[in-house]
Amino acid sequence: MRKIIFLVLTLSYYSFTSLALEVNYQLGMSKPNTHYFQVEMNVSGITSPNLVVKMPAWAPGSYLIREFSKNVNMVYAKDEKGVSRDVKKLTKNSWQINTKDAKSISITYDVYAFELSVRTSFLDDSHGYLNGTSVFMYVEGNQNLKGKLTIIPHPTFKKISTSLKSEGNNVYSFSSYDELVDCPIEIGNQEIFHFEAGGVHHTVAMYGEGNYDIPTLQKDMARVIEAETKAMGENPNKEYVFIIHNVTDPSGGLEHKNSTTLEVNRWTYEGSDYLGFLSLVAHEYFHLWNVKRIRPKALGPFNYDEENYTDLLWVMEGFTSYYDELFLRRAGFYTQDEYLGKIMGTINYVENQTGNKVQCVAHSSFDAWIKAYRPTENSSNTTISYYSKGQILAAILDLHIINKFDATKCLDDFMQKLYKDFYLKKDVGFTEAEFQTSLEEFLGEDMDDFFTRFVYGTETPDYKKYFEAVGLFFYNSDDQVKPFLGARTTSSGSNVIITGITAGSPAEEYGLSVNDEILAINGYRMDQPAFDAFIKTLESGDTFEILVSRDSVLKTYQIKMGGKNTKKYMVKPDFNDTSQKKFDYWLRVDIDKH
Repeated sequence: MRKIIFLVLTLSYYSFTSLALEVNYQLGMSKPNTHYFQVEMNVSGITSPNLVVKMPAWAPGSYLIREFSKNVNMVYAKDEKGVSRDVKKLTKNSWQINTKDAKSISITYDVYAFELSVRTSFLDDSHGYLNGTSVFMYVEGNQNLKGKLTIIPHPTFKKISTSLKSEGNNVYSFSSYDELVDCPIEIGNQEIFHFEAGGVHHTVAMYGEGNYDIPTLQKDMARVIEAETKAMGENPNKEYVFIIHNVTDPSGGLEHKNSTTLEVNRWTYEGSDYLGFLSLVAHEYFHLWNVKRIRPKALGPFNYDEENYTDLLWVMEGFTSYYDELFLRRAGFYTQDEYLGKIMGTINYVENQTGNKVQCVAHSSFDAWIKAYRPTENSSNTTISYYSKGQILAAILDLHIINKFDATKCLDDFMQKLYKDFYLKKDVGFTEAEFQTSLEEFLGEDMDDFFTRFVYGTETPDYKKYFEAVGLFFYNSDDQVKPFLGARTTSSGSNVIITGITAGSPAEEYGLSVNDEILAINGYRMDQPAFDAFIKTLESGDTFEILVSRDSVLKTYQIKMGGKNTKKYMVKPDFNDTSQKKFDYWLRVDIDKH
């Protein structure tokens, strides 16, 4: 009994301590060309002799340990009297500060920010961009604390764009550390415009020159957002912010609860590239529901110290990838044939990937931290993308739902169920088992076979069954064995370098290796055009002699050309009255294009 009483008192003490704390930040950038942000973290209401502060090791939405503490310079601390306090480094991303007899502590440090991507932070004389996890520390165990952030822009920077709540005079408030770091910040002289869609006010901050047209973007982005809001039944935000970086080498997009950052090529706003941009808009925007609110337990609240494992990225990213293209169809940007071409392209990519029969999509999700963001020359042999494979599984589930409920329900209705049951009612994440149970409740059927074969297994779905249910004949249009070597190459000057070897291919069987330099075939000197031309002359069973340089050692191999049946799946209409209705329901355009 005494132990129980002591535990209760201890918990009460720490709860009181946590409630007493207050954390506020100040962000400076006095010399942008040095790429350093200056951070001041003010902690008040301290009642303990020591305080531990931490820098996250990763950014939610990007599943890789990025070690943001590597960019932190010396950490200093002073109490309310201006007296310096000892700072001790405990781990790679944590510091302990002596707070004995102090009521408040000011912690200062510099952060080097010179990696412009949607996942990191950047500062130069043209602008500053922040992802909070790479800049702001937090008090260990107190991520729930609310506070304020004061930004001191460089005098040449006139604008601040963020979804944090403005208190005026460049002061912003946040309800928790999670909210602070989930609201990226653009500081500079960006072009800003606005539009309304889905009952939400949208702000767009454009950094960098590009061939964009603001009226066109206002109209087209609104169409995408209207389609998404209609699919989900409601938009939980009142305001939403797009930060768009127009650059030479883009890094894609990253989702946040009420904002996103998109990084695209500056000339992306015409032709097919523009549809790619709108697809990116659709993808990241749909994440405000799927990932930021509909989420696995591992993805919020976050453990910022280490990997947050889940088998469900095939749902979070794969379903979102399915919807980003579907929304462009519903908003009238794709024709039916264009959309079907997108779906078939993904199926052909997945089914022709060697790793699709090695790694199941659940394991692809779980191992994202060590494989998805760290591809090697062997990745295609052993892995599959949870984006692409998840997109396919979303498509066949959607077709199954449409068929089962005779075009009165679709995947939208299941997503709305998840949104209602887990976010609106409880604001919690779900386990893998809870996700499957929810799907089974929605469908009214056991889904063990589906999960065993396609999620935790590597079997090929019966595409023919799913597509023919909506009147599409599914077939392989290229059912022929073709000559196949299995060595991917690139040119380096006049040199031909092997960059990848397909598992089980003749290249692997007869001894070729990644990084081999192909010097000659059958005694003739090779460059890339000559090599490509020679390979095209071969038939299955043909033999040739190849001379390679491996680590400056010359090696000769006798190769026998193999064959491979590359799949090229296609669909074509084969409707009856019932299937026509289901097809029309699936690929409906239900947003006014004007």
